[in-house]
Amino acid sequence: MLQTCRALCSQAGPPSRSCPPLKFDGGAFQLKHTKELTRALLVLRLCAWPPLVTHGLALQAWSQRLLGSRLSGAFLRASFYGQFVAGETAEEVRDCVQQLRTLGLRPLLAVPTEEEPDSTAKTGEACYEGNLGVMLRGVDLSRSLLEPLSQPSFMQLKVTALTSTRLCKELTSWVRRPGASLELSPERLAEAMDSGQSLQVSCLNAEQNQHLQASLSRLHRVAQHARARHVRLLVDAEYTSLNPALSLLVAALAMRWNSPGEGGPWVWNTYQAYLKDTLERLERDTEAAHRAGLAFGVKLVRGAYLDKERAVARLQGTEDPTQPDYEATSRSYSRCLELMLTHVARHSPMCHLMVASHNEESVRQATKCMWELGIPLDGPVCFGQLLGMCDHVSLALGQAGYAVYKSIPYGSLEEVIPYLIRRAQENRSVLQGARREQKLLAQELWRRLLPRGRRAPH
Repeated sequence: MLQTCRALCSQAGPPSRSCPPLKFDGGAFQLKHTKELTRALLVLRLCAWPPLVTHGLALQAWSQRLLGSRLSGAFLRASFYGQFVAGETAEEVRDCVQQLRTLGLRPLLAVPTEEEPDSTAKTGEACYEGNLGVMLRGVDLSRSLLEPLSQPSFMQLKVTALTSTRLCKELTSWVRRPGASLELSPERLAEAMDSGQSLQVSCLNAEQNQHLQASLSRLHRVAQHARARHVRLLVDAEYTSLNPALSLLVAALAMRWNSPGEGGPWVWNTYQAYLKDTLERLERDTEAAHRAGLAFGVKLVRGAYLDKERAVARLQGTEDPTQPDYEATSRSYSRCLELMLTHVARHSPMCHLMVASHNEESVRQATKCMWELGIPLDGPVCFGQLLGMCDHVSLALGQAGYAVYKSIPYGSLEEVIPYLIRRAQENRSVLQGARREQKLLAQELWRRLLPRGRRAPH
C-alpha cells in the first residue's frame, strides 16, 4: 500500500517545493480570548481526572441536589457545556459557528440523540419518529449555518436514533451467517426504501419486519432531505455488535444517494482503526464502490469503544476485535490513511475523506501525503476534531488553508450533558492524552499574564 502511494507520488512528479511545515506549538492560540483559554485549561484538566469521567452522571445529580438546578446549571454552562457545546438555540449555535468561521474553522453538527445498546429507556415508533423530526431540523440548521452554498455542510447521523439496537443486533447476527447476503442485500433494502413497499426478512418476526420497514423509511427521509438541502451525512460507527447492520443500512443509502448523477457522496460511513478488520473492510468497500460507480465518503477515526469492546469479548469468551495496544492502532490508522489518500488521488471527485483525528502525527502524515499526491488543501480531503479539544491542531490547519470541521453538539443542558458524559467515557484516552494541549494553553496564558521579558514556566 505504501509502495502504491509512493508510485502515485512519483507519477505526479516531484512537488515544486517541500510540504509547508505545520506548527502545532500553540501559536494559533493567540487568536483566542484569554477567557476562552482559561476555561479550556481548567475544563481539560478536570476531564483528565478519571473519577470525574467515570461518575459524571452521579456527580451531576449530586450537584443538582446540593446546589439546586439553577446554580448547578450556571456552573455547567460556564464550564463543560460552554467548552464543548455550541448552544441551546439556533441563534446561539449560529454565534458559535460565526466564531469558528473567523478562526478558519467550519461546523459539523452533532445531534445528541441515540439509543445505547443496553439501554432500558422507553423506546418505540413514536420515540424514533420524534428523533426523525429532530434530525430533519438538524439538517435545516446545518445548511443555514453555511449559507450561501459556498462550502459543503456536514451533519453527523446516529442510526440508533432512528432504529432500535435490538433490531441492529438481529440484523448483525443474520448478516454474519453464510448465504444471507441475497435476502439482506443493500440493493434490496435500497429498493424497499425507494418504493416504500413492504419488506419481509425471514430472520425477523412480523413486529421486527414492520420496525425495519419504518426504520428504512426514516433513514430514507433524512437522506432525501439532506440531499435536497445540500448537507452530507456522516454516519457514526458504534459497537461491533451493531456495526455490520449499520454498514448494511449505510450501503443501502449509498446505493440510492451516492450515484454519480447525485453529485455526492451524500452518505458517508465511519471506519474505526482500532478494530483488527478495518483495513480489510476499507479495501473491500473502496473497491466495491468503485466497481459500482458510486461516490464513496469515509470518516476515518481511531475509535471510542475500546474498553467496552474488550469487556464484552471477555464476558462472552470471544476473540477481542480490537488492536492489542495504542501503537498497533496507530499503525492501523496510518495504513488506512495511506489507502484512502491514494484512492482519493486516483478517483477524486468520486472519493472523499475526513481525517478525524486529534493525533498530531496522523495529521502531519495526512498533510504530507496530500502534498505529495497533489491533493488540494480545500478539496476532497478535510479534517475533523471535537469542539473544545485539540484547538492547537485545528487552528493551525485552518490558518494554513485546510478544510477543518469541529464536531458541535447542541441542545439543552438536560439533553446534552448525559451525551457529553457518554462521549467523555468513550474518549478517556483522548481526554487523558490532552496534556500537550494543556501545556500549550498554560504557556500562552503565562505569556499574556507575565510582564515582558519574563519566561513562562515549562
